[in-house]
Amino acid sequence: MEIIDLKPAFTDDRGAITDLISDDTINAVTVITFTKGAVRANHYHEHTIQWNYVISGEVLLATQMPGGERLERVLRKGDFAATRETERHALQGLTDAEVLILTKGPRAGSQYEADTFRLAEPLIVPGQ
Repeated sequence: MEIIDLKPAFTDDRGAITDLISDDTINAVTVITFTKGAVRANHYHEHTIQWNYVISGEVLLATQMPGGERLERVLRKGDFAATRETERHALQGLTDAEVLILTKGPRAGSQYEADTFRLAEPLIVPGQ
């Protein structure tokens, strides 16, 4: 998991402009909502990078690289984190939440299942 420190590219009396991603290709932009306690993902992608931007609420992001240790981070409104190719990941709504997902790779629409591999042992177990 990579936590990305966002800094405005431009600020004036009207507000700020903050680039979430620049100089990269995005294949899909998705909004995912969570009810408190809901668990999503518990999978990995072989060829897809996924950026997670929290619009509202709080989510727990758990990740694990193959053969690596399991990592956890609570993400709050305005937090931005990336998961890389082959990085196992799961998200749980700690509150009702909304997350903007930006992906590079074959993950969206009709290609979603082509690069999604479910975990036999989940990183986050629903109800726990």
